[in-house]
Parts: sequence; C-alpha cells; structure tokens
Amino acid sequence: MIKEKGTYKCYHKKMRFSLKLFVNVFKKLDDKPLPIESTFKLPSPIPNFSPGDGFATGNIDLGGLEVCQVSSFNKIWAVLDGGPNNLGATFYEPSSIPDGFFMLGCYSQPNNRPLYGWILAGKCVANEPFSSQSSLAMPTDYSLVWSSESQKLKQDGGNGYIWFPVAPEGYRATGYVVTNSPQKPLLSKVRCVRSDFTDAIEVDTWIWGLGKNLNLYESRPKDRGINALGVSTGLFVVQNAGATADMPLIYCLRNTKNNLSAMPNLSQVKTLIQTYSPRIYFHPNEKYFPSSVNWFFENGALLYEKGKETAPSPIQPDGSNLPQGGSNDDSYWLDLPPDNSAKDMIKKGNLEEASAYFHIKPMFGATVTDIAVWVFYPFNGPARAKVGIINVSLGKIGEHVGDWEHLTLRISNYDGKLKSVYFSEHSGGQFINSSDIEFENGNKPVAYASLHGHAFYPKPGLVLQGSGGIGIRNDAAKGKMFMDTGVRPTVIAAEYLSSIVIEPPWLNYSRKWGPKISYDTAKEINKVRKALPKFIRGAFDKFVKGLPNEVLGEEGPTGPKVKNNWSGDEKY
Repeated sequence: MIKEKGTYKCYHKKMRFSLKLFVNVFKKLDDKPLPIESTFKLPSPIPNFSPGDGFATGNIDLGGLEVCQVSSFNKIWAVLDGGPNNLGATFYEPSSIPDGFFMLGCYSQPNNRPLYGWILAGKCVANEPFSSQSSLAMPTDYSLVWSSESQKLKQDGGNGYIWFPVAPEGYRATGYVVTNSPQKPLLSKVRCVRSDFTDAIEVDTWIWGLGKNLNLYESRPKDRGINALGVSTGLFVVQNAGATADMPLIYCLRNTKNNLSAMPNLSQVKTLIQTYSPRIYFHPNEKYFPSSVNWFFENGALLYEKGKETAPSPIQPDGSNLPQGGSNDDSYWLDLPPDNSAKDMIKKGNLEEASAYFHIKPMFGATVTDIAVWVFYPFNGPARAKVGIINVSLGKIGEHVGDWEHLTLRISNYDGKLKSVYFSEHSGGQFINSSDIEFENGNKPVAYASLHGHAFYPKPGLVLQGSGGIGIRNDAAKGKMFMDTGVRPTVIAAEYLSSIVIEPPWLNYSRKWGPKISYDTAKEINKVRKALPKFIRGAFDKFVKGLPNEVLGEEGPTGPKVKNNWSGDEKY
C-alpha cells in the first residue's frame, strides 16, 4: 500500500510537472511577436531614377493641394483579437510629417501582416489660382464614432476611441482620428480638405470588425481608371451598423489639376521594368508555353474573314494587315494553320524567344503607375476537373487558340516603390500586397502560371474553381521552366506619353484571337460524364452548367486593348 501510495504521489508530481510544462509552452507560443511588430521592406534598395518632372520626388501637387506619402508611424492603440486570422488590428498616427504638411487621418491595418502601409499628408499651396479659401482647414469639432470601453476585447494601450472630424462648411473629412483617451483630440490634430479636392470612396480590403455592427476597411476611390481623378489616401473607413443612418461620410482626394507630372518618363519606365519585371514559373507538366506575337504570325497563324472561310490570309509579322479598330463583331478571327505538324509546333509556343508586353497607365489621379504585363500563349490547353476524390480530364474542354494573360504592377509615384501586384485569374483576379509576395533576383515578384490554363497565382498549389469539392483544377508549381518578363520587354502602349510610344498594329486588332467554336462541347462533356461513377454524375452536371464560356471554349479570346482593364481598374 505504501509503495502504491508513493507511486501515486510520484505520478501525481510528474503530472503536475507535465501540466506546468504544457502551460509554459503555450504561454511562449502566445508571447510570439505578431507579424505587425516587424516592418516590411522590399528585398533590395530602390534604384536611382533618371531626372524627370515629378516622379519619385516625394510630393505631388493636386492643383492647389500638395500631398506627400508618410510611412513612419507611432502606435496609438491595438486590439488583439478579431479581424483576419483573429489577430486583431493596430492603429497609428504619423511619427514625423514634413514641415508645412498636416495629418489628414490615422492609419490602421490588420496584425496578421508586417507593417507596410502609408497615408497622405497635405499642405496648402501658396497663391492657389482657383479659390481664395485655403485647401485645408481645422475641424470645428469631433464626434465619437466608436469606443472599445464596453467591449470585451483583448487590448493593448488601454481603450480605443475613433473620432470623426466635423468639417467646416465647404470642407470634408478624409480620415478619422484615433486616441486611447476618452477626451476629444485637439482641433489642430488633423485637417479637413476643401470639397473640390475630394471625391467619393468605396470600401476595399477588410481590416477588422465586430460582426455586422462594426467593420473597418481600407478605402479606395469609387471611380477608378486612367482618366479618373480620385486619389487614394491610405486611410481607413468605418462602417457602423449601430450608428444612425446619417453617419458622416469619409472622402478620398481628387487631382483637380488632372496633371501627369508625377508619371514616369520613358527612361524611368525602363528602370521600373528592369527592377520589378515579374518572373513567371510554369508547372513541370506544362506543354503550352508563351511566344512573341511576331513568332506566332511568322509561323503560320491565319486571319479568317466571315463569308470567306475557305481563303484565310497569312499575317504580316507586325500584324499590319490585320483589320484595325472596329468592334468584336465576329467578322474576323485568327486560327492555327490546317497542317497538323505546323499546328502542333505552334501550340507549344516558343519560350526561348518569348516577349512580355508592357502597358503603362496612370491610376488614382496619376499618383500611381500601373504597369500591365501581358503574356501571349498561342494555345490554352485542356482543363482538368476535380469531382470529389476523383480527378478527370475534360477532353478538349478549355482548349482555345490565342491566350492572353497578365499581371499588373502597382507602383507609387511618390517614391517609385512597388505597392502590390495584380494576378489575373481567368475572368477575375486579386491584388496581393508586396508584403505577401515572393521575390527573386532583387525586387522581381514571382508568379505561378496554372497548368494549361495559365492563370496567375502568387503561390504554388491547387486552386479549385468551383465549390463543394467540385471544380476546375488550377495546379501551379515551380517547374524548371520560367520566363523573366524583363529579358525581352516591349512597351506597347503608354497613352500619357503621347507619340513617344508607338503601338504595334496587332494591338488595335479588336476581334478574336481564336475561332469561336473549335469542338463539339456537348460531345466532350458526355465523354467525361460516362467515365464517372453514377453516384457523382448529378453533381458533375450541376458543375458543368456553371462553367463560364471561356472554359467551355464557346468564345474566342480578345486581345489586351479590348479588355475592360485596359482603360479601367482591374476586376477585383
């Protein structure tokens, strides 16, 4: 009995020791620094740009309101739960602002990423030509939008308070002031902006929230495109369902001058391309690679005209005999040569001599430069589907001639830094912040092209285009074959540079780069259906009905200039 009791005591002590060790391990895990406690920096320094007007000089004149970009912050308050990855969010104010400039609002971002953001500060320009009123004014008061006092939240820095600056008549607020004190901020803390220097916003990426009652988002101009004048401020917007219906609005800025002085000149564009041109990795099983457009034409691509299908025309290497302008009216289309050996050769592309095509355009009131990097594939391969645990080839489904894909580099005109990259993914895509991107060879972003479909993803792996475990497979992996888009870059358009960049004739071909229908879709689908077990055929039928035309191959693709994002913002 004594021995058994001693054994019990020993076991009990061991159990207590194990429990203590277990608690200490979790405590250490809980004490692990949050990602936001580190600051993101691009892998390599920004290069020196050749002289120009206002690109990468730090300040931009919006026509009487000068703005600069601030990215050094002091922490005000943090919430440590909720938001992306349930890690909370942190709120900041600028730690230093250049002389003469004023804060327009506070900054916030989720804690699940390194600190990477920026906000704008504003300065009145002397002798404004259009108004006797200053472009900036102090608020007349503050209204409390939200407080954490009554919330059961993990907090760092006491309670948090979000204040809305009440603007004087003729002015608008562009951001909130955040404090860790219930006392109203000083009126001199922030500035409101004259109404004609403001524009409407909409919510963008989610920052943090408390379900339906309160949510914070990044903001972006509502009207976006190469001719839109809205300027992003980097500030957040609050949506509070618990507030009154008349909750005050936040605005972005507006480039009233509509000037392009902050856009890069051609020499600076070339430096940007060499610095940030993406590397595209292809799947190890990829068979269909990019080529240059000229190579595609020189090796047998043909121009077909409606009503004259039996007499297609060869295409000049520069596309100069392609019909120019017009609309996508099915009057013309391109196709591969009828000879099978020539056809098979062209389908494989020519990666060794492939070129990437660059379109340079102003965004956000010419405070941002978007560089769209277009890649041409002579052929898009067949799709594969995942139906539960079964992977099936879809035969010819997904195949089409002439595949255009693109990435877009979003670069700040204040400092020339890459802010984000847009990855086009079939009919949509996503902007990925630079802090979440893989880089190689300095500041070159890495993209992964999906097997056969060539959609771009920031990471390798499987992305399923569907739901419920059923969908088109988008497999991306780092094979040995890759394309450095900066090796043979061709700037095909930069409208803001006027006649300095000459557009190639093929760019203004607005019809299809492939035949409208290249196979019997119903027949191909039926082949696949018969090969499936009966118990999943119903789910497969439902999945097929939801496939877009681009996957079914019913419509030939159009070229870059016909896409909505040519003059507009990316679809995201």
